[in-house]
Amino acid sequence: MCLVVALCVAIALVLLGVILALTVFKPRHPITNVDSVRLQNMSLAMDIFSMSVNVNLTLEVDVSVNNPNKLGFNYYNSFAQLNYKGQLIGEAPIPNGDILAEEIKGLNLTLIVMADRLVSNSNVTKDVALGSLPLNTLVRIFCQVNILGFMKFYVASTSSPKIPHFLDFKNLYKGAKLSPFTSI
Repeated sequence: MCLVVALCVAIALVLLGVILALTVFKPRHPITNVDSVRLQNMSLAMDIFSMSVNVNLTLEVDVSVNNPNKLGFNYYNSFAQLNYKGQLIGEAPIPNGDILAEEIKGLNLTLIVMADRLVSNSNVTKDVALGSLPLNTLVRIFCQVNILGFMKFYVASTSSPKIPHFLDFKNLYKGAKLSPFTSI
């Protein structure tokens, strides 16, 4: 009789654990926001004789990651990208780390612009002459949530805001912040 009661209690505890894991502790996607983009370094040179433009840009990107889960998670293989009219022109890896339950963690990234990809686009010269570049960012976070030590769930978050009013060289050169950005 005691064995039957112990078995029923064990089954009830396992069932309760599974129900809690799938309801209260159900993993939710983290929310990523690009808070600001600042120009860290810029050099622009035009060679009239060879008809070429040399551009070097380094951007500082502030990203916040909000963990809405009741449990912490580990993030890995994550990245931020910069696109010009749909073409990848810059990227920065996001170092692996962890975020506690219901925490908002700020990440400061240095995004290197691949000048050769930017300059190879035929529209960039026209946009530079107009004084702005239509850029957007993409932040992708891959996470692993462990529930009860043996149940693993994988979630991801993507944020892809456009830099408002195009990228104005005059404001960037002064180090002005372009913010706030919102997550989609």
